[in-house]
Parts: sequence; structure tokens; C-alpha cells
Amino acid sequence: MSINKVADLINKDTLTESELSYLIALEGTERDDFLKATGNKYIGSLGKKVYFRGLVEFSNYCTKDCYYCGIRKSNTHSERYDIDDQAIIDAAKFAHEHKYGSLVLQSGERSDLAFTQRITKLLKEIKAVTNNELGITISLGEQSEDVYREWFEAGAHRYLLRIESSNEDLYYKIHPKDLKHDFETRINCLKTLQKIGYQTGTGVMVGLPGQTYEDLANDLLFFKEMNIDMVGMGPFIEHTETPLYEYKDELWSLQRRFDVTLNMIASLRLLMPDINIAAATALQAIDPMGREKALRYGANVIMPNITPTEHRKDYTLYENKPCTDEGADECSNCLSIRVEMAGREIGYGEWGDSQHFFNRQEKDD
Repeated sequence: MSINKVADLINKDTLTESELSYLIALEGTERDDFLKATGNKYIGSLGKKVYFRGLVEFSNYCTKDCYYCGIRKSNTHSERYDIDDQAIIDAAKFAHEHKYGSLVLQSGERSDLAFTQRITKLLKEIKAVTNNELGITISLGEQSEDVYREWFEAGAHRYLLRIESSNEDLYYKIHPKDLKHDFETRINCLKTLQKIGYQTGTGVMVGLPGQTYEDLANDLLFFKEMNIDMVGMGPFIEHTETPLYEYKDELWSLQRRFDVTLNMIASLRLLMPDINIAAATALQAIDPMGREKALRYGANVIMPNITPTEHRKDYTLYENKPCTDEGADECSNCLSIRVEMAGREIGYGEWGDSQHFFNRQEKDD
């Protein structure tokens, strides 16, 4: 295909699996032209604003055993931690005082009563101490509809639940096939979150063992079919203490995983122009300018890590995670510079909600 063909695809109203596969696989000058043109189109339609989400990874205890994850239950070498409530509240105050606009609470997956009640209490306290001015995203795994509703009523309004692969066969190659890791349950949880009223997000890993460009194209079509409001996509980075590490010699190079992730971000921006797309931290684990590049080509959300520094090194979903030794202030200053270097501006004090969510709500009314 020629550069003119790429230009034609960029200006199409919708894209097929084969067209998306082509864009996702692009290399060389065609890829450069694609990324640049998509970035310019995105800036023209959405503007330059990038939204901060202060990320608090407050616990790495997990009941799941996902084959790719460094904090999986069976990893006995993981140094477990659980930050106390006051430290989480202090992190929320930091985000509020520094005009981040929003907070993300993330942890390993648990659904026991002590955990779910703790989250409800924390959400209410965070809303109280920030005068209801701080938006809250939570990423806390599969829960019952009652728990999701309880957390929504307590103050959370966005929920991220990554599918990791929308191909059911591939899903079961990276997860145990049991009741604790059920593909349909994951999808039903996404539907439940939408029904309750959350801005609903999901995401996938790029460069998994056995994954094809067609798989990735269908991931993007899955987001569109599911009417997802926000997406986080990052390159798969293998962890030595996981079952998937045995496939390390069969993987795309780290650089190829990085490049294809940027292609995915740009392609998704064309497919779903009004959603929120995060610049994943994992990009920076491969390329020091990884997150800036994502912001140039379609991402509009970035997550400064405000987890207390002493625990950051232990939330290792993958290895070589960046920014594990920075304090919250350092991370904030660093990302401010990175956003400016990418030619973007920070929407300080703004929740930065997904426009797609509101468009979706209007259609449902």
C-alpha cells in the first residue's frame, strides 16, 4: 500500500479488521507518516489537553494467578505490602493540592468483605477531604454488581478493568482456565459497570506470545463494539517469576512491541476519536521518551505515580518498571516537563472525563 493509501485510511469514517491490521503492522516511513498525520488530526479534533490521574498502587496482595503478572498469587518471591488508609488519604490530598483533577486507586484483585468495605470507606473519606473536587478512578478487578454499585455511590465514577486480550483462546493462554479467571465473567463485569453508570475502561497487552496483528485489530474492534469509554494499552514485558517467561525467546523484540503499541494507540484514536487513551508507564520501560510519544500520537491521559516511594518497587506487574525511586513531587515535575515536550498542555484541576461517555449517555436517553 502507498502513502496515499495510508492517508485514505486516516480519513475513513470507520475501519475494518484488515485495514486496522495493516495500520498496526506499519513500519518505516509509512509508519512515520501515519503516526504524524494521526497525531495532527487528533490535536485538531480534541485539542492539546492531557489529563493527570494520580496513581496509588496501594496493595500488591492478589487472589489471581495470571500467567504474565509479577504479583500473581503463586509468586512467593514477591514482597507483599498493603499501604495504610492514612497514607492513601494523604496521597489523595497531594493529588488535590497539586490540581491533578483525578486519582486512581489500584491494587491486586480481592473481593473479600474486609477489602470491599475498606474501599467504600476510603472513597467516602477521599471525597470528604477533597471537597468532592477530586475525580476517582478505581481499578480493583472483578466484583459483584452490589459491590460495584456500592463503590459508585461512595464516589468512584470511572472503572478500569483490563481484558488483556479479547481473543478467548489467547486469553486462556495467559490465564488459568478456571472459575477465578473466566473470560465471560470479565466481559460481564464490563457490562455491569456500564449499566451502573461508570465511565468504563479496559485494555490489552501488545506483543503477547502467539499474538497476531489480526488479534490486535480485533481488540480495537472489541473496544468499539463494547462502547468502551477509556483504554489503557501497553507493551507486554516479561517477568522472570511468571509462567510466560518461558516464551521469552519467541517474542517480538522490545522495540517492535513498543512500535506496535504506538500504532495501536494511533489506530484506536482513528476508530474511536472521543475516548480517553492512557499513555502507559510500560512504554517508558522500553523507551525513555515512550509516554511523550504516546501523547503525540493519540493518548490524552497520563498517570503520575504518587504511591509512597518505599512501596513502588514492589508493585511489579512487569520488570524494569520506571520511576520506582522517585517521590511524588519528582514524578509530578518530570511528567509536567514530558507533557510540554510532547507539545501538549495539562488540564490542571479538571476531571478530564471521557467525551465518549457523555455521547453514549445521550444516545441512551
